[in-house]
Amino acid sequence: MKKQLLLIIILLNVKLAFTQQRPLITEDVDITPEGSFQVSIGTEFLQNYKFSLSGLKGDLTKVGFVTTRIGLAPNVEIQIEGTIRNFLAINSYQTPSPIPLDINRNSTSDTGDFTISTKIKLNRETAKVPAFGFKFGVQLPNSNQAKGIGTNQINTFGKLLFQKKFGKRKESPDFNLFGNIGIGIFTAPLERFTQNDLLLYGLAGVVRISKNANLVMEINGRSNTRNNVPLGTENLSEIRIGTQITVSKVRFDTAGIFGLTRYSPRTGVYFGVTYQSPKVFTASK
Repeated sequence: MKKQLLLIIILLNVKLAFTQQRPLITEDVDITPEGSFQVSIGTEFLQNYKFSLSGLKGDLTKVGFVTTRIGLAPNVEIQIEGTIRNFLAINSYQTPSPIPLDINRNSTSDTGDFTISTKIKLNRETAKVPAFGFKFGVQLPNSNQAKGIGTNQINTFGKLLFQKKFGKRKESPDFNLFGNIGIGIFTAPLERFTQNDLLLYGLAGVVRISKNANLVMEINGRSNTRNNVPLGTENLSEIRIGTQITVSKVRFDTAGIFGLTRYSPRTGVYFGVTYQSPKVFTASK
């Protein structure tokens, strides 16, 4: 009974330190506190989304876009993220389709491809040197390509992370600047024994506008490193501008999305919530 009472007291008084990511895609260097976890869940609506592999175009809704981050050590965390269900309202389609499809004329839906990754913080930030980290992972083939939304391929990636905070409060800085650069190895869906190595990039900023509110912005995408681009691995890039508002123990994340390349969505919006747990387990040594 005493242990249960102590746990309740801890939960009521814990001060949450949110790592600043959602609604952004660009990865920061901050690690989820050891022995705790962070869960973000949201919905994304994207207009004029183009799927080159299936030839479909339409408005995409991602329902249950989930990101889970677990702190395994002071400098290591694992992440699992993906969409529980994607819904596409079809505006147009290519005839014949590059691949066989199992859809109706108006809409289609499918499970999203989930990604499992590990993030390692390589050094702490100093007055002159930014913090650096490294993230690597694999995208699993959970989708069904016949539904026209996913590629049903295994893709891997690795990227270098950097981060610099400005202001007197390191836990809640006035301005947090972070970015990523790396390589994604994407399977070419229609070409045997072929892959496409894509340059991955991102640059983001978080501006503290009040005790419980931040303004966030980023540019994030991928760029081809070869002339003949395999179908399904085209350039993608977008800008996100949004807010993070913390109420009690939950943070509300919102963003407007603006596509920059031919195969990026034209516009979109993201709405989500993020919860950072207190320490719930002890990592083994």
